[in-house]
Amino acid sequence: MKVQWKKVFVKTTIWLACEIILNLVGLDNLADYSEFIYEQEVLALGHLDQPVIVMPPL
Repeated sequence: MKVQWKKVFVKTTIWLACEIILNLVGLDNLADYSEFIYEQEVLALGHLDQPVIVMPPL
């Protein structure tokens, strides 16, 4: 169990340090915006996988 807590602590510390550095440099907003655009694109394309029933004209 201690090994898992160490991994979580290390990953969280690295993530927090990266967030602080990117925020100071001014790139954090750019990264957030690209994640938002990517998420919107995935949501927009998500409905295309649904099956469509095509009926012949009467």
